[in-house]
Amino acid sequence: MRRSTRAVLAAASAGLLLAACGVGADPVQNPKLSEDEVTISMNWWGADARTQQTLDAIELFEEEHPNITVEPQYADWVGYWDRLATTTAGGDMPDVSQFDALYLASYAERGALLDLSTVSNILNTSALPDNILDTGRVGGDLYAVPTGATTNGVLINTSLFEQYGVEIPDTDDWTWEEFERAAVELTEASDGEVHGMSPWGSDSFSLTVWARQHGGQLFDAEGDLALDPDLLASYWHRTLDFIDSGAAPSVAQIIEGDGLPLDQVSVVTGKSAMSFIPAGQFIAYQSAAPDFNYDLANWPTDGDTREGFQYLKPSMYWSAASTTEHPAEAALLIDFLTNDTRVAELFGLDRGEPGNPAFREAAEPHLDDAGRESLAFTEAMADEVGDTPPIIPNGASDIDALLKRYYQQVLFGDASPEDAAEACLSELQDSINATG
Repeated sequence: MRRSTRAVLAAASAGLLLAACGVGADPVQNPKLSEDEVTISMNWWGADARTQQTLDAIELFEEEHPNITVEPQYADWVGYWDRLATTTAGGDMPDVSQFDALYLASYAERGALLDLSTVSNILNTSALPDNILDTGRVGGDLYAVPTGATTNGVLINTSLFEQYGVEIPDTDDWTWEEFERAAVELTEASDGEVHGMSPWGSDSFSLTVWARQHGGQLFDAEGDLALDPDLLASYWHRTLDFIDSGAAPSVAQIIEGDGLPLDQVSVVTGKSAMSFIPAGQFIAYQSAAPDFNYDLANWPTDGDTREGFQYLKPSMYWSAASTTEHPAEAALLIDFLTNDTRVAELFGLDRGEPGNPAFREAAEPHLDDAGRESLAFTEAMADEVGDTPPIIPNGASDIDALLKRYYQQVLFGDASPEDAAEACLSELQDSINATG
């Protein structure tokens, strides 16, 4: 089964199972650590390297707290959310879980997550800047501690530009016209063997940045859709323009590459030279294509682009279950993962650029060139970011799956960008309303 289809099914099953999820009793304020033997479970998604790093961190934690045993649980992205929905519905959610912004509000508003203010006697979040920490709040309450945050950037395969003799514009102040012209020039210089860029179309991160460039946003503070359908239509029109100009691959090539693992996407295999990515994934792309050299750049702009269009999107979070029988120990583990700099040395930038400044300082000496470039880009963008947008609301967890479905209709010519945008946003609002 294709990954994209599995993702849709996972989101749907998660919503059905969460509707009846078990929730914990009223949490104890300022719980005390037990002196007895305690076992808690810790749950995360990721590849083998992340799993080994996390197991090493667990070993350090258990050495520090010999009466606490941490039971590891892990899976790939889709399997992770399937299993988490099932265990949560059965009242057996893992004590500590890695979380994503897509699902945070859904679980928090159904009472599945522990209000972390109740364990503030153990969990210290003071090292995290407010604009990062606040991304873990739902309805004003803290349900998740961000591991870090990242902006969106343009990944540029400089090796391909050098190979075909195409000059990269000055990315410190480039325009959309300059971006597209460089992409078309590379396509033509390679006789179509390489396309200048891979277009967007179905991820909420790039859509949010696009909307913010034009003064819009996806959701409002009340959890309703705030995106003008014309903005979503313009996002898809831009992709069609890229295809028509030759900057981007054909529709058939885009569809063929949909859902591929990272090591097979066109910007890694050398079939395209630029792509819009979460900047925190730069290391993963560079590691997947060691024969190429990559740079990161901010998005192109136009004369009417709004300032502060970039924002810090949380990489991922740590959360605790409302059903945990050991809230103090769960909080202690999250505190360890958030504040112990030995964890930073183990994790590096695997879970994004650390939100804790001490983590960044501890991780930097252990980073390779790609890691240092990724960190430098994030630090350089610190003065460019605007306010963090409202969190993805309950009922909107499948936004990326919806975007993908309607984006494909646009690509195949089954719907105009305007009609697809109206239908997509209507369906998304209905999903949000159904949770109210």
